[in-house]
Amino acid sequence: MHLSATAMAVRAITQEDQVKTVTKKELVHRIAEQTGVTKVVAKDVIQAFLNSIIDELSHGNRLEFREFGVFESRERAARLAQNPRTLEKVPVPAKRIVKFKVGRMMRKKVSGEDIGGLSLDDDDSVETQSAPPTPPGNSGEAQGMA
Repeated sequence: MHLSATAMAVRAITQEDQVKTVTKKELVHRIAEQTGVTKVVAKDVIQAFLNSIIDELSHGNRLEFREFGVFESRERAARLAQNPRTLEKVPVPAKRIVKFKVGRMMRKKVSGEDIGGLSLDDDDSVETQSAPPTPPGNSGEAQGMA
């Protein structure tokens, strides 16, 4: 097979620009290496996180991850659609859909902009550190008559 220079250049560009699919298994491997936990622990944490997102969205709750993005479920109204082959009008019932709004840091990072001092850790680390410790012997329950 003989390719012209243009065809070879287009083929090279296409191969360079191909998007790689990263699987959950690959993420488990990366996170286990970065954090020093076993792959089993990393997989369990990731799966629990994903299950929690699904559970919250199925209950109609909104999930906000600062600088990353916001997940929310919305009701899509019933509508009339058209079958492209027969041009017949077909009713489509209302349904719940998941919407994701990209956060500032993700938007900038994906578009190649400088993210400066933005971090996904900032808000969570402040809240965790600012909580006062519970004094010994005090479970935090209100004291009163039984």
